[in-house]
Amino acid sequence: MVGATVCIAFVSMSVWAHHMFSVGMSAYSNSFFTLTTMAVGVPTGIKIFNWIGTLWGGKIQFKVPMLFSIGFLFQFLIAGLTGVMLGSAAFASQLTLSYFVVAHFHYTLVGALLFAVFGAFYYWYPKITGRMMSESLGKVHFWLFLIGFHLTFDLMHIPGLLGMPRRIYTYEPRPWWGPLNLLISIGAFIQAVAVLIFLWNLIFSYFKGPVAGNDPWDAWTLEWSVSSPPPSYNFAKIPVVQSRRPLWDLKHPEDPDSRYE
Repeated sequence: MVGATVCIAFVSMSVWAHHMFSVGMSAYSNSFFTLTTMAVGVPTGIKIFNWIGTLWGGKIQFKVPMLFSIGFLFQFLIAGLTGVMLGSAAFASQLTLSYFVVAHFHYTLVGALLFAVFGAFYYWYPKITGRMMSESLGKVHFWLFLIGFHLTFDLMHIPGLLGMPRRIYTYEPRPWWGPLNLLISIGAFIQAVAVLIFLWNLIFSYFKGPVAGNDPWDAWTLEWSVSSPPPSYNFAKIPVVQSRRPLWDLKHPEDPDSRYE
């Protein structure tokens, strides 16, 4: 995972012109940026398999943070695949400034990044506030946002392939453009409702949520070994880390082999 992240950091510095295939670069420049864009997919694929392997080896509980994490994983994969498609100079030159690019871009920002942010909120909110967020409201938020997201951005690829340009206030009466854009707008409103539910969950849980306790997730990492919210000094004594799951070692000192797993 670390090696893949470092590799992405270096290779990604040489992919920036894959957004500029239509500006008249030379064939050599187009070929170079196509090659580097394809190459960055290799360490990204390694990260995908690493995450899947982590899930495969764990005892999964489908609580709200995990739901958003799985949503992130699937949508990050789709965003990467459409990114590799747009990394081809021949393909991207046909779809530059189209709705296909908008769909890919938002698959990355919303489908991947925002789903991960939502999962992080639900996971660390108890540590920050000392209160648990509502699990039932969280699941309503997840499913509504997931449905609205796919209704909007899955369908947005299609008018892009049909030639609909981005950055326009209206569009021509081409076949299917009207119905598709109506469904895309409905999906956006569903996402907005889901975000309102999330905001209500944040506010309501701060005042009325169940008391979280120090370690509501039976976690392995050290932030859950202190009180919720944590004291300003974090740890009264610097903890000794001897494995990848130091809190498990503290909770189960009778398991001497855990530190080597």
